[in-house]
Amino acid sequence: MTQTGRSILLVDDDQEIRELLDAYLSRSGFHVRTVADGAQFREAMCSHAADLVILDVMLPDEDGFSLCRWVRGHQRLAQMPIIMLTASSDETDRVIGLELGADDYLGKPFSPRELLARIKALLRRVNFAHERSGSDVLAFDEWRLDMVSHRLFHQDGEEVLLSGADFALLKLFLDHPQQILDRDTIANATRGREVMPLERIVDMAVSRLRQRLRDTGKCPRLIRTVRGSGYLLAAQVTPHHDPLG
Repeated sequence: MTQTGRSILLVDDDQEIRELLDAYLSRSGFHVRTVADGAQFREAMCSHAADLVILDVMLPDEDGFSLCRWVRGHQRLAQMPIIMLTASSDETDRVIGLELGADDYLGKPFSPRELLARIKALLRRVNFAHERSGSDVLAFDEWRLDMVSHRLFHQDGEEVLLSGADFALLKLFLDHPQQILDRDTIANATRGREVMPLERIVDMAVSRLRQRLRDTGKCPRLIRTVRGSGYLLAAQVTPHHDPLG
């Protein structure tokens, strides 16, 4: 897949990191913009959104978590992939980032080559998410999902904003209802890569999707855990032909 025309916005207050990644990713065919703080990030996003954001957690004016939450709260930006840069030893930062809707994380110090691999993997995920299912709208349980606009509606009329990873995971379950999906299958569909041992990224993604689907009871009824195997969508999925919204 060519990267020509793909735009990346890098948010990091370390000038050396900005210059290094700007040069490295530009050589790989990306259009790169760099900013040093949250205010510059918001201004950049309002003027011209990116195909992917690399977001440092520690910034001088506000942390990356609040910026991630801001992005996920906007319909126009909600699908945009976000990679968070965290302190390599701080598991809490990674968990918080995933709960807020970050798509992946990388601990500092990191290899630019590894970052490039994560970027390409997430952009492959975007292509997967845009592959159409057999119907423009799929109905399941109390929900309807518009496969074109990526909008999710409850039967009471509420619309739920989905991140790109949320949509990719839900689409995977809807394409394989009543089937057990293991963690590597889920990670490949939602992150474009397999998970490392002890990595919590898949479980956090499922937990986040359950919250979106109001499936947060002690024993979730819609997305069920199959111990030692993975997860299963316990719902019938049917085409729905009425327009949404």
